[in-house]
Amino acid sequence: MTLSLIRTGSLLGLAALVLVACAPAEPELMNIRSDTEGPDEFAILPVKPLETPPNYTDLPPPNPGGSNITDPNPRVDAIATLGGNPARLSEAGIPAADAGLIAHASRFGRSGNIREQLAAEDLDYRRQNSGRLLERWANVNVYYDAYEPMTLDSHAELERWRQRGARTPSAPPPPVDD
Repeated sequence: MTLSLIRTGSLLGLAALVLVACAPAEPELMNIRSDTEGPDEFAILPVKPLETPPNYTDLPPPNPGGSNITDPNPRVDAIATLGGNPARLSEAGIPAADAGLIAHASRFGRSGNIREQLAAEDLDYRRQNSGRLLERWANVNVYYDAYEPMTLDSHAELERWRQRGARTPSAPPPPVDD
């Protein structure tokens, strides 16, 4: 009787060890992949329409493997659509108009490697909050549960600012009670 109990316990321990070893190196909390065999409609990028240039001698030289004038550039397109100046994306350094903002934001010091530090901390947080075993096994989306403690309650924040006398001309819609 005890020998079969030891074997069962050993098999369960081995199965748990195998499942732990199969865990991904980087936890994925947002599981939005399609399980179907069809095409991924989000992988298709629309290109700009072809246009006849006013002068064929002004065309850029061929650039194999490089960018094309019909390739989409979402950042530039969004800035232009919103009325901004897309040429400012290629500027190096901090624009003069933003110098005061940068000085105020970094008045208590700033870290040069903040992106790497935050990425490492977020990876550690995602590893600690990657969901329970069956949630990971069933590919359940646990993103919102994991980051719930960090979510801002917009209505409580609105009331806090209103109590302090701050003008709040734009407010989130009232919560829907189910």
